[in-house]
Amino acid sequence: MSDPQSGWHWLDETPDAADAQLQPQIEKSFARCFATADGRRALDHLRAMTTERIMGPDASAAALRHLEGQRHLVATITGLIARGRVGTETI
Repeated sequence: MSDPQSGWHWLDETPDAADAQLQPQIEKSFARCFATADGRRALDHLRAMTTERIMGPDASAAALRHLEGQRHLVATITGLIARGRVGTETI
């Protein structure tokens, strides 16, 4: 658990019931947004900038953490898309 004074305590919090009820709608929204040709192109670009990017051995720790955060965001988006496509035929 994070120290509340550190400013990172929100990472320990779980989504409340309202967020949980909206989650399927959010997932479907992401699936629809990235189902278009433009959406696929945008996601391909995000992947090329993050998950397909390699940092050299001289990369600083800060640069590595920054890239890892970007990769995490792309992975989150990809997961939302995958969950939003489940059970839908026309997305």
